[in-house]
Amino acid sequence: MFKMLLTAGATLALSAAAPSVAAPARPTPAQQLDTALAGRVAGRPTHCINLTDITSTEIIDGTAILYRSGGRLYVNRPRAGAASLRDDDILVTQTFGSQLCSIDTVRLVDRLARFPRGFVSLGEFVPYTRVKPAAS
Repeated sequence: MFKMLLTAGATLALSAAAPSVAAPARPTPAQQLDTALAGRVAGRPTHCINLTDITSTEIIDGTAILYRSGGRLYVNRPRAGAASLRDDDILVTQTFGSQLCSIDTVRLVDRLARFPRGFVSLGEFVPYTRVKPAAS
């Protein structure tokens, strides 16, 4: 028993003396959004986007939902509930047509527990397209 305690104590002492490697800092929501929009220019906001054109979504914590549609990226900053957005949420959208609109709400579900966490009320969709290179 004494030998086991000495081994455990030595292991603990060695692990405490070992230099710790800090994990890289996670980008802030503003940095994540800047990275996603790099090389793109904003277009005129629209109230609705076609659901069939959406290829993926991404949540920017506490800020926005990004909807990808071909080469276009739509940024939606919810009118209400944006502070509760987490990048590990599942977005549950119930629509009554072929479009997702600024009057719709999106329920948030915890990915691990599958428990409802709240909802957001969508705002306008701002399209961002890639900047075309200047002709020489």
